[in-house]
Amino acid sequence: MTSFTIQDVSRHSGLSEPTLRYYEEAGLVGPIGRDESSGHRRYQDEDLEVIEVLACLRAVGMGIEAMRTYLANRTRGRAAAAEQRDLLLRQAERIEAEISAQRARLGYLREKAALWDARDRGDAGAEAEAMRRVTDAVGRLELPR
Repeated sequence: MTSFTIQDVSRHSGLSEPTLRYYEEAGLVGPIGRDESSGHRRYQDEDLEVIEVLACLRAVGMGIEAMRTYLANRTRGRAAAAEQRDLLLRQAERIEAEISAQRARLGYLREKAALWDARDRGDAGAEAEAMRRVTDAVGRLELPR
């Protein structure tokens, strides 16, 4: 049976060694076996499979509790299919909201740059139009309260 060091798993998964240790402490993976002579972690193929899933979930911004739920549902298979779908769709909705917020920020920055460009050129008409667009863009920002 092949086993892998934490360095191997880190290189393969893209997750840092501290993250791998944290995921083990949090109960998301493992318990991971230890080398009898050195005490170092030795990951097995099935550990790598779970870690690959966790790396993907992390890449899409899923939190620890959602990861825990996902893994628990994964072992339940078809019986948990609807719950898995809903979990993933909730994360997709969060990402869509983030994208929308980022687009609003980008729009504001572009309109503000256009305003300063018009000022630089001394074009009062373009500056007035850019100011109107900046005001509209501010309305789309999520301002702190």
